[in-house]
Amino acid sequence: MAKLSILDCTLRDGAYIVDGNFGKNIIKGIITNLIESKIDIIEVGWLKNSPHNNNSTYYEYIEEIFPYLPEKKGESLISVMFDYGRYDINKLSPNENNLVDAIRLVFPKEKHIEAIRFSNEIKQKGYKLYLQAANTLEYTEEELILLAKETNKIKPVAISIVDTFGVMYEEDLKKVFSILDKHLDNDIQIGFHSHNNLQLSFALSISFINMTQNSSRNIIIDSSLVGMGRGAGNTCTELLTNYTNKYLNTNYDYNCIMDTIDLYMKKFVANYNWGYSIPFCIAGQLGSHVNNIAYLQDVHKTEFKDMKMILEMLPTKQRKFYNYDNLEEYYVKYFDKKIDDKSSITKLKEKFSQKKVLLICPGKSIEDEKNTILKYIEEYKPLIISINSFSPLFDYDYLFFSNKVRFDYANKLNSKNFNDITKIITSNIKTVAGEKELLINYNSLMQLGWKYFDNSTMMILRLLEKLDVKDIAIAGFDGLDENGKISYNDDVLQSNLTKQECIEINKDVQEMFTDFKLKNKNILVQIITKSKYI
Repeated sequence: MAKLSILDCTLRDGAYIVDGNFGKNIIKGIITNLIESKIDIIEVGWLKNSPHNNNSTYYEYIEEIFPYLPEKKGESLISVMFDYGRYDINKLSPNENNLVDAIRLVFPKEKHIEAIRFSNEIKQKGYKLYLQAANTLEYTEEELILLAKETNKIKPVAISIVDTFGVMYEEDLKKVFSILDKHLDNDIQIGFHSHNNLQLSFALSISFINMTQNSSRNIIIDSSLVGMGRGAGNTCTELLTNYTNKYLNTNYDYNCIMDTIDLYMKKFVANYNWGYSIPFCIAGQLGSHVNNIAYLQDVHKTEFKDMKMILEMLPTKQRKFYNYDNLEEYYVKYFDKKIDDKSSITKLKEKFSQKKVLLICPGKSIEDEKNTILKYIEEYKPLIISINSFSPLFDYDYLFFSNKVRFDYANKLNSKNFNDITKIITSNIKTVAGEKELLINYNSLMQLGWKYFDNSTMMILRLLEKLDVKDIAIAGFDGLDENGKISYNDDVLQSNLTKQECIEINKDVQEMFTDFKLKNKNILVQIITKSKYI
């Protein structure tokens, strides 16, 4: 290995976490500090076709980057990335002042030939050219050789091995590197961009250094401050620089890197999630796009085992992309455990037909407005059903569960009382009924057309419609607090959702609730506690 360069991509890969909105002063501060830390290459964001705002690392024109740069760049190169086919090259001005030194072009495997040939336009505009071969492990040996030959024709500064889905082990990296190292011209550097799905990002970066020790080729390793990046994140800049300072005699200013994290990164660490997790581990094991994981986790609260099995149902190529409608079909298919629920429906109809029913959802208002609920119970003597929870605040006639995690939690919380109450359980949780359990077909209570179609309150309303119930009161149907405050009476039930996700869920549930009432005008449905859905 002739020379190692570290490329910090915090402001580019980290943009996935904050939708580019780091804040103007933070962008300037991170760039300045990374220059002072002597980081070799600083990737300051993305070129996109959409308009730039001055708090973002998404830029429409290269000139929009200039105000964030300090007067002196030291020895650091400043780079920016764009996706092949997603940015209009005509918007890229010629490089006349060298304020931005380099462009990295990332491209998918199926378009690698045309993307590499296109990349010559970037060189012609005066920028140093770096290529990023997404999902490099998917290339066959023959395709890697062709990739190298096409790259040799263009003569970029470097081409990077990219572990897009975080699936690589050391043996995989060695295989890809050895092929590229053999067939690439020696003056073209090889880079490595990892993702930490399998908790191997830093280890693979060290392996990459070690496997290039006997090569005369210069190499580049991507990293980011505290590993900030999409999904499981990347190799940590602070870990990598500490290692190379210790074992390769590099001279990165580690104290300055620590100051940068203290001053600029603590806010993001406290308020956003990235890094190794079981869902991202599953994504890495199966080579799945992280958005598939996020959908199953955030929309449907899918258990890890079920998440893995649903993704295994997807054809291998489909896992690498995200199509929520397609994924939803597999989700429904997976849980389509049809049972004969006629007996359960008959028994419930005998109990519920023409009765007043009170649904108690797990919203925080059941604590705050407990007296209102008790007054309703005393006056109307309804049948009481608890929804996907088991709060000790009230006595229940039935418990309804459509979510296995909530079912298991309620059981462990108070197993004696839990076992004494009749439970209505959807077939995605159980297909064989135990004592005091009535099973209902899961799919019979769903209505597709909404992203959050399996909302438990909407499912029980659809069941009560089947049971000929005409008078329904709902408590604790609060909706999610969009400012991140606790929405549930039990904080264990609180989901870790972004503001935008809370807005989307509230909108979906509101639409489903309105749709239900319009289609069932003969059923009186009233919410008796505070709610976003009134």
